[in-house]
Amino acid sequence: MLDVTVIEDPEAAAVSLDPIRARLLAELAAGPASAAMLAGKVGLPRQKVNYHLKALERHGLVELAGERRKGNVTERLMRATAASYVISPLALAAVQPDPDRFRDQLSARWLLALGARLVRDVGSLITGAAKARKRLATYALDGEVRFASAAERAAFIEELTAGVTGLIRKYDAPDAEGGRDHRIVVAVHPTLKQTELE
Repeated sequence: MLDVTVIEDPEAAAVSLDPIRARLLAELAAGPASAAMLAGKVGLPRQKVNYHLKALERHGLVELAGERRKGNVTERLMRATAASYVISPLALAAVQPDPDRFRDQLSARWLLALGARLVRDVGSLITGAAKARKRLATYALDGEVRFASAAERAAFIEELTAGVTGLIRKYDAPDAEGGRDHRIVVAVHPTLKQTELE
């Protein structure tokens, strides 16, 4: 089971967003289970659970983990294909955010559009690398900082911009034959409190 996978197909996204199917995905992320086992947990008849599992399986969100005999019946044990899922903006391709439409480094909405592009691009790269059976070279940096004032935050952003811009100038080789372009995204935003996430 993958830790996280990206849903790019609009139909798979719609299937995963159904509340019952989302609950089944959560149960199956915890471990394999049959329709009969899940029925008691989600309060639905086994046949209804089977119907939802088949829809999830058609879109690659769950897979067969094994089979077991129970009396005269062979039960299919299903498992989630990932512990968690992210829906790519490609699932809403016609209305996906485009950070190139406007550029405002101080806009939270522009940051959101950048984040959406990051999910879209990295999701597509993961899909391509998996199909090619190759590793994908990535790097991420995550941290928190407490600024004493808005002026200190502004000074930090100015230094960060200068530092990253200097590194880009130093290592950018636009004419390098066989080189590969990489996108750099650096974000600064207030940290959400746990109560804001609930």
